Formats: sequence, C-alpha cells, structure tokens
Amino acid sequence: MAISAGACLVLVDMGDTALSPVQRPGWPSLTPRRPEQKGFVGSIPGLGPRRAGYPVPMLRIGPLELPVPVVLAPMAGVTNPAYRRLCREQAEAGTTARPAGLFVCEMITSRGVVERNPKTFEMLRFDASGAGGGEVRSVQLYGVDPHVVAAATTILCGELGVAHVDLNFGCPVPKVTRRGGGGALPWKRDRLAAILTAAVTAAEPFGVPVTMKTRLGIDDDHITYLDAGRIAEDSGVAAVLIHGRTVQQSYAGNADWDAIARLVRHVSVPVLGNGDIWEAADAVAMMTETGCAGVVVGRGCLGRPWLFRDLAEALGPRAGSEVTEPSPSALPTLPTLGEVAATLRRHGELLSDLYGERAGLTDLRKHMAWYLKGFPVGGDTRRSLAMVGSFADLDRLLATLEADAPFPAQELGTPRGRQGTPKAKVTLPYGWLDSRTLDESADLSDAESDVSGG
Repeated sequence: MAISAGACLVLVDMGDTALSPVQRPGWPSLTPRRPEQKGFVGSIPGLGPRRAGYPVPMLRIGPLELPVPVVLAPMAGVTNPAYRRLCREQAEAGTTARPAGLFVCEMITSRGVVERNPKTFEMLRFDASGAGGGEVRSVQLYGVDPHVVAAATTILCGELGVAHVDLNFGCPVPKVTRRGGGGALPWKRDRLAAILTAAVTAAEPFGVPVTMKTRLGIDDDHITYLDAGRIAEDSGVAAVLIHGRTVQQSYAGNADWDAIARLVRHVSVPVLGNGDIWEAADAVAMMTETGCAGVVVGRGCLGRPWLFRDLAEALGPRAGSEVTEPSPSALPTLPTLGEVAATLRRHGELLSDLYGERAGLTDLRKHMAWYLKGFPVGGDTRRSLAMVGSFADLDRLLATLEADAPFPAQELGTPRGRQGTPKAKVTLPYGWLDSRTLDESADLSDAESDVSGG
C-alpha cells in the first residue's frame, strides 16, 4: 500500500503529541550491546531507593529532577530546536512524567556568547510549547578561558533563563586538540579546575547546576577521566557525563562501559554514561552493568527520534504502576515505513516553522539517509528526497513509498552516524604531555574556533 499525500498529512497532524507506533508480534527481540544483559534482573547497584512506579531512581542534577534519566547529546547541525522538540514529543508519548528527559541544544562557544555573536544567539533558541512550559533550557558550553567561561555562564543564566549548563571537554577534532582544547584540556588539571570552578561560581547565584562532559582520556597511555571526575566533584559540579572512548578513538570501536563503572565508584556525584546506546535495551544494560545514574544518547537517535519514546517507556515512571524494575519491551516497538514517513514530515514541519519552508527542508535533507536506512526505497527516490525543497515535492515523494513496509530488523542495535577509524596519533600542542599543569598566562583562545561536540 502506497502512502497518499493526504494520508501523510493526517498522520502528522499531532499538535503536541507524538507518533506512537504499535508493537508488532513476530519481530525478533531487541538485542542490546551486551547480549548477556538482555534481561534485567534485580536492582541496579549503587542507585539508591526507588518509588513505586519508578523503575529507576529520580535523577537529580542539582535542583533539576529528571524522572526519565535520559539526555539528548548535543550534535552540531542536528540538535536544533526542531529536532529537540521532535525527540521530546516522542519521549512524552512514552511516559506521563515531565520532563521526559533533558534535551541539550547544540554546543556553543563561550566567546560567542560573551561577544554576542549573532550566529551563537541564533542557536540559543528554545521551545516553550508543551506541558510544563516546554523544554528545560539546557546548553552545552565550550571554553578554554575561566574568565570568559564565567562571563558566558552569567549571560546564559541571567539573561536567557538557562536552567542547566554542561561544559564540554570531549571534542576530538584535530584542529581543536592541536590548540589544547576539547578532549586534550583535561590533561592540564589546573586549567580544568579553574574553568569548572569559574562556571560553578557564576551559575550559583541563579541556582543553575553545572555538569561536565568528558572522554576517557587522550589515548590509552594518557587517561584522564578519573582525575577529571574528582576535580569536577571538588569544583562543585553537579554531575559528570562520560563518553566511554578516548580522543584517539573518536567514534570508532566500542565504548568502554567498564571505565564508566569505575568512574561511578570513584566519585559521589551522579555519573551519566555515553557510548553505544543504540536501543532502549542498551540503556538498561549500561545502567545495570555500570551503576550509572542515567544515559546520554547521541548518534543512536539519528533518523530514529522514537528511540526517546522507547527509552521513556523502559526507564520512565508509569502512572498507577507498582512496577519497580526497568522494563525494556521483549518485542521492540518498530514503525512501518509509513510511520517513519509521517515522523520525517513532522520533522520537516518543525524545521519549516523555525527557518521557513525552503531553508527548513534544505536542513531536513541530511536526515533522509538516516530515516530511510535499511528500508526498500529506490535510489532515484532517495536522491530526490535528498534534494527536496518544498512540501509539495516532499508529499509527492513520500506518497510513492510503501507504507506497510516493515522496519528493517537488521538495523536494530547497529551503529548510526559517523564512526571512522581511530587516529594514529592525537594532534596536540608541542610539549603538551610534558606536564599535567598549564601556565596561568597560557592563551588557548584559538582552540575555540570551529569546534564541534565530543
């Protein structure tokens, strides 16, 4: 059965609700990254008491209470207000809890904020729709100078009403690490402590929690995450978000969940794990295996915003329920191609509301391959969708898809987005590894140009 343009329009007329595909018997069980952790038995160690109906403890990041312990990781060019709303709609369809997660905007630089760069402030747009006044205003900030980071934090909290600031120390991009920024900076303990302390001090008058995102280290011979976690805790940081890969790995190979577990044991603040969360069962497996207080999801949701509904169903509270264990579905909730097309069009509508029809649909183009991955869609149709510029063209092309085509089960549990291969060597400033401290007068400002998340 093909999709008619009219049917597609009806499917996406959702207001503030999200598409909720039905379960389909006969699909294979969802395979998490750790097959031996496929079922959840007993309690998650180290996470404290739970309430009836809450499968995991409430995640508390300072004054923020998150009944669904899931964070959408900032991704450059992806987590704009439209995509954050789409993911939030899906999460809210999976639980009665609000907020149904934390949806972080694209990473911005501290200098961009302080210098009031128009492009930076364009990225600092938030969605006020939905229950509870819309999304929690969460921003990931990148900076290398404590004074500039403090000034940026004051602007974010005092002028823009930001309720959560996450500091990024995980960027693996060579043009950043060669200047001492990103994932290279935690090697310098004193500069890391100075930046974290400056941000926490600036945010404190506003009651805004500060968190830190980092990686395991520069490479296997220069591991920093345990030191960084302790420095963060001593600086007053409310939680640590850890990507279980080194800078050298970038996005290649497997994330080291054992290292996440070691950090959980090493610090007393909440630790959120990041890396290889492709399905809801992976999130349950990570929390089971590591004892982390929540999960951070990045590439796993590319072309699959309904992953947040699955995560909310697995980890979020259920009204009137006495269930006290995480419960990832034995049968995954898998959308048909028609339902994916409806979600894709909803994404286009939100982007159009944000940027206008032409620019919004141009932005949608990069998502097409992610949405359609594994589905039986011909090359000509894929190419045309990747060049779409109007809703008339989009509806015409979506109408040619086979609405009943089942979700490609072979895509479950597989990596999405960039992967690549590990770097032969991480590019660093000359003599960077000779000392774990940095002269206070050292100027790293060049490291703030053209950065991306980690």
